[in-house]
Amino acid sequence: MTTASPRWFKSSYSDTGSECVEVATNLVTAHGTVPVRDSKVSDGPALSVSPAAFTSFVAGVKTAAFDA
Repeated sequence: MTTASPRWFKSSYSDTGSECVEVATNLVTAHGTVPVRDSKVSDGPALSVSPAAFTSFVAGVKTAAFDA
């Protein structure tokens, strides 16, 4: 069995603002998970979500579903 390490990246839409997250989509196939973390705390905890949940989250962001 191979243990894959997350390859973290930020969206190309991220600017120099302070509200960025990083994701590691390379673990979807091998582990069925999408790790997400705060880009300011790279050695901090990561939240692992299912690919379906992450896809739903991205769709919500694109449609401004989370705007107040």
